[in-house]
Amino acid sequence: MTVRPLEGCRGIRAAGEIGLAAHQLWERVLEQAVREGEDVYYLELSEVTFVDVAGAGALATAAGRLGDGRRLVLRRPPPALRRVLDTFWPGLSTIEVSES
Repeated sequence: MTVRPLEGCRGIRAAGEIGLAAHQLWERVLEQAVREGEDVYYLELSEVTFVDVAGAGALATAAGRLGDGRRLVLRRPPPALRRVLDTFWPGLSTIEVSES
């Protein structure tokens, strides 16, 4: 997995697979999103090809640590990630999925 900053807004663009080999990097990215305190933090995931359940769990845990009114916006995540989030963490209001 590779990660680079987004231009024009707070967030990152990830590419590749979020699996066992990338868990430490993914968790650091999510910790940064929580620490920064922005109302909206964008995760551009259109170039991510796979997210395992542990990666989805780390995302849900980070989203659960956000304060009131804050959210993570997932831009174009892999369809399987959306299904896993809906199945195991339904109604998580601090995650917004955007297809644009």
